[in-house]
Amino acid sequence: MTERPDTLYEAVGGDDALQRLADSFYEAVLADALLAPVFAHFTPAHKDHVAVWLAEVFDGPARFTEELGGHQALLRAHLGLAITEEQRLRWMELMTVAVEKELPDDEPLRRRVLEYFDWGTRIALEVSAGPVGQDLGDPGPTPRWRWDGHS
Repeated sequence: MTERPDTLYEAVGGDDALQRLADSFYEAVLADALLAPVFAHFTPAHKDHVAVWLAEVFDGPARFTEELGGHQALLRAHLGLAITEEQRLRWMELMTVAVEKELPDDEPLRRRVLEYFDWGTRIALEVSAGPVGQDLGDPGPTPRWRWDGHS
């Protein structure tokens, strides 16, 4: 039996796999009539930032915190988007397709990754109802998603 990597970051395939995941996912999102309006101000750098965020969340390098503003910056980016539950569910559908296409064929791994996305999209939905510039307080450090849960 093959031993499982210690981190989800290693198990998904590191930076390269997360970049492929982000590329594949956003290609679908930008072509989706329901989700494209949410990303009206999308820039190509967005995909790269998402891949860096996911690397940190899945217990890889902390570059999002060190270089891109950390958890606070990620939450602030969702303010004012007014995401609907229908959009959140469609986001999850497209991410599930991207996960199945780009990540290893490992059901426990895919399940943990998708559990993170479900958890995170619920937070994004809630935060998106707030106005741009709202004080979010201190959300704490970037969450870390692991085989046995998150911190």
